[in-house]
Amino acid sequence: MFRQKKAVKQGLRIIIVGCGKVGSTLVEILSNEGNDITIIDKNPQKLESLTNTFDVMGIEGNGASFTTQEEAGIKNSDLMIAVTNSDELNLLCCTVAKQVGNCATIARVRTPEYNKEVQYLTDQLGLAMIINPEFEVAKEISRILYLPSALEVSSFAHGQAELIKFKIYEDSKLNGVRISELSGVIKTKILICAIERDDKVFIPSGNDRILSGDIISFVTPRKQVKDFFTQIGVKSSKIKEVMIIGGGKAAYYLSNMLLNMGMSVKIIETNKNRCEELSLLLPKAIIINGDGTNEELLKEEGIATAQAFIPLTGIDEENIILTLYAKQVSGAKVITKINRINFRGVISKLDLGSIVYPRYITSEAIIAYVRAKRASMNSNIEALYHMYDHRVEAIEFLIDKESAATGQTLANLPLKKSLIIALINRSGKIFMPSGSDSLMVGDSVMIVTTHTGFNTIQDILE
Repeated sequence: MFRQKKAVKQGLRIIIVGCGKVGSTLVEILSNEGNDITIIDKNPQKLESLTNTFDVMGIEGNGASFTTQEEAGIKNSDLMIAVTNSDELNLLCCTVAKQVGNCATIARVRTPEYNKEVQYLTDQLGLAMIINPEFEVAKEISRILYLPSALEVSSFAHGQAELIKFKIYEDSKLNGVRISELSGVIKTKILICAIERDDKVFIPSGNDRILSGDIISFVTPRKQVKDFFTQIGVKSSKIKEVMIIGGGKAAYYLSNMLLNMGMSVKIIETNKNRCEELSLLLPKAIIINGDGTNEELLKEEGIATAQAFIPLTGIDEENIILTLYAKQVSGAKVITKINRINFRGVISKLDLGSIVYPRYITSEAIIAYVRAKRASMNSNIEALYHMYDHRVEAIEFLIDKESAATGQTLANLPLKKSLIIALINRSGKIFMPSGSDSLMVGDSVMIVTTHTGFNTIQDILE
C-alpha cells in the first residue's frame, strides 16, 4: 500500500515505523510542526486512519525490510524512529536504516534486560537515542512521590531546578496574593510561569493575582522546593509505603526506584507466574497474587491506610476507577496512568490526583531531539515538556553561539507575548533573570510559553 503526500514540507524527512499509541502521537505532533513524515506499518487500517487525518505518506510492510525502507525513501531521510511493540524489530529497523541510509535513528526499547544495556546498544548500533516508555513513566512517578504535594514535577538544568505544578485551595496563603507581592508572603524565590483558571491557561504578569482553584506552575531551585511548601503551610510528609496495582514493566521499574529511595512497596498482580518473577526480581517488595480491582482485597491489603496508591494496569478505565475509589476510602497520594487520550476534557474534570500519559512522556524526548536537529546550530534543546494538555511548552535551550537573542538586556529584547524566561543556568549557578540580565553563550535557558514549535532560542523574539 502506498499513499502519496499532498504537499512538500520544509522540515526534516522522517520515517516512523509503528502506528501504535506513541507512533500516532509522533505523527500528529511532528506532522503539524512541518516535518515530512512517512509511516510504515503492517496494519492497513491504522495506516489509512493516519494518512486520511494527517498530511503524511503511508507504506504497508515490514519496517525492517530493505525494500520497504527503500520505498519509504530511507536514502534521503534525516531520521528513522522505530516504535513498534517489538524491541528486537525496532533495533533491527534502525540497524538496517544505518546501513542503507545516512540518517539518525531512534528506537523504543522496553525490556528490562535491554534497559541495563542502553549505553552499549546506543554506541554499538550508532543510535541517536533509545527511549523506554515504562522506565520514563516510572521516573516521572518517582519524582512526584518524592514531592507528594505536587501534581507534576519536571526537572531542568541537569536536575538542579524543578518545574512544579500544584493546586491552590481556599485556605492557601497564596490565595488572593498578587504575583508582584509574593516576596512579602514567602522567602523562597520562585517564578510562577503559568496559571490554569476556568479551563484557560495564561502566562501571568506581576499584576495578576493567584486565586483559589488555580493550578499554577512555578520554577525554583530543587533544594528550595520543600522549603517553599513548608512556608505556605502545605504538608510535604515523606511517603514511606506505596501500593501498586498491576505488575507490568512500569511497576517493576518504579518499584526498583522506590525501594532504592527507602520506601516499602506492595504490588498486587493477577498473574501468578508474573508474581513469581517479581518476587525474584524484587525480593524486598511485597508481591500479592490477586485481583487489584477487588474491593475486599484492597481493604484487606490496607488501602485505607496507604500513603500512596498507583494503579498501573493496562486498562485506563480500571486505573481511573481505582484512583477514584482510593480517593474515597483513604488519604493516599494517588497517581493515575492513562494510555489513551480520548475524552481528556472529561478526565480533566475528575479528581484523579497526578496524571501521567506514557505516550506523551515518550514522544517529548523524541520531539525535543527532532527540533534540535532541525534548528540552526546556535542553540540546542536540552529538555522539552508539554503542560496543560499541550497548551504550554517548557523548553530548555543550551546557547552554543551568539545570536540576536544574546548580548542585550532582556528588557531590550523584543520578546514574543505569552512567553517568560524562567531561569538561566550559568556555569552551574541557577538564577531567575531580571530585565537587566542578558543571555550569554554557554547559558542554559528555560522558557515557558503558550506558543508551540520553538526550535531555537531566537524563536523567542518577535
